[in-house]
Amino acid sequence: MSVQLRIVLDQVAQVADRDQASAALSMAAGLVATAPRGCAVAALVPAGAEFALPGVQEVRQLPLQRRELAASWQLGIVPGVGGGLIHAPTLMAPLVRHDRVHDNDQTTVTLWDLTAWEAPELLPKPSVVWQKGMLKRAVKHADAVVVPAHAMAARLAEVAPLGDRIRVIAGAPFDGFGAGQDAAERRAALQLPARYVVVAGCGGSFEAGFRAAAKVDVDVVVLDAADGAEPALAELASAAGLAEHRAHIRGALEDADRAAVLQGAAALVATSELSAWPWRTVEAMALGVPIVAVDTGVHRDVIADGGALVPAEELDEALEDALGAGERRLRVLAADRARAFSWMSSAERVWSLHAEL
Repeated sequence: MSVQLRIVLDQVAQVADRDQASAALSMAAGLVATAPRGCAVAALVPAGAEFALPGVQEVRQLPLQRRELAASWQLGIVPGVGGGLIHAPTLMAPLVRHDRVHDNDQTTVTLWDLTAWEAPELLPKPSVVWQKGMLKRAVKHADAVVVPAHAMAARLAEVAPLGDRIRVIAGAPFDGFGAGQDAAERRAALQLPARYVVVAGCGGSFEAGFRAAAKVDVDVVVLDAADGAEPALAELASAAGLAEHRAHIRGALEDADRAAVLQGAAALVATSELSAWPWRTVEAMALGVPIVAVDTGVHRDVIADGGALVPAEELDEALEDALGAGERRLRVLAADRARAFSWMSSAERVWSLHAEL
């Protein structure tokens, strides 16, 4: 009889967070590819969700759709789930009392960022309440809580009394992510200039990136801007000295468009100081884009020697180097560092985690 690891895929029909939804699917494929002998992968999906992945032994549809499932699981009501080994690639998990020792029931969850605790004003209030409620349930019932960086593990230990249940398993660029042969046409369709840098950040952290770009006289592209955020970001750019016509604010893009934008960037400037997995930075590294980042614990963990890590007030000098003499060196370093991350490796560590438990 094989050991079955069931992965929660709550966003296959209704996507709440595109990065986390893609990460979950990539993790599922990685778990299938790295399953030890005698082990198999199954999936738990909301009612009405259609899902198929070669190698997945079983797909169980739960009796509730995703929205109702999120509310139900927050209250500890988990109808139709059952026991066994369960891995949730997000906080969305059936967290209830179980017996790991006698019944071999295990539940692990994943936390990709601590924004709800460090900068709750950046999120809708219901999302903050739900995340905090689910972490409280994880404190009570999770066998392990996975975070993608050691700095996040240290911060999470300050937020929640999880003891030795915190584990670090990194994310990776999404499977198949890359710019196609039509990348130039896609950038033209998005009305981007020939030369620009991408600034990745959140809230007020964008200001440091805008100021650096203004000092070195280069256009800026911002990706993943929330609906209605463009005027505030344009005003922030103007206040930082960047002319309005040089700030190109874009919302969430399809993978192919996003890859085209990142590939065409002269550099990526990562400004966030939050405890969060830097999705765009990792994608840019995989494409060999020079990285300039504010020196934080997460950036030290993830970027390491794959880019220039500097204090926020020195971003302009580092960016000037990245656009000039240091460009070739930083491209090589970024591409080399990106090889440290893969979903196959991350999946192997998930299997090892459950074996350890």
